[in-house]
Amino acid sequence: MATLPTIFVLNGPNLNRLGRREPEIYGTQTLDGIAAVMSRRAEELGVAVDIRQSNHEGHLIDWLHEAEDSGAKAVIINPGGYGHTSVSLHDAVKAIATPVIEVHLSDPETREDFRHTDLVALAALRVIKGQGAEGYLTALDAAACL
Repeated sequence: MATLPTIFVLNGPNLNRLGRREPEIYGTQTLDGIAAVMSRRAEELGVAVDIRQSNHEGHLIDWLHEAEDSGAKAVIINPGGYGHTSVSLHDAVKAIATPVIEVHLSDPETREDFRHTDLVALAALRVIKGQGAEGYLTALDAAACL
């Protein structure tokens, strides 16, 4: 039986708090709920998803490297606040040939000024923002077509 192409879905700091962290901004869906919906959509699309979350920048960087080394089809990343601060995460996205799609639940450009710069977006193939949890499915649909 052939192995399905894999899409890594990497989630950064504080995303483990979805559903209770500022629901007026991030919605009420939990990360586990988003993962379940993504897994069902991935099955429909004929791909596998490897969904991970860490509050540690180094883990996200290691997982980006792992995605390329394992031959992943693509990476979807929600870097959380690291998108605005991490030159190292930006560099890790640039360092791999695997296409990277960035997703944000809210639209950072409509929020505080410090969120308007997105270092990861400068290296990503595409950015999806402001669609809430649905943005993950938009990103998955796009990644499956790469």
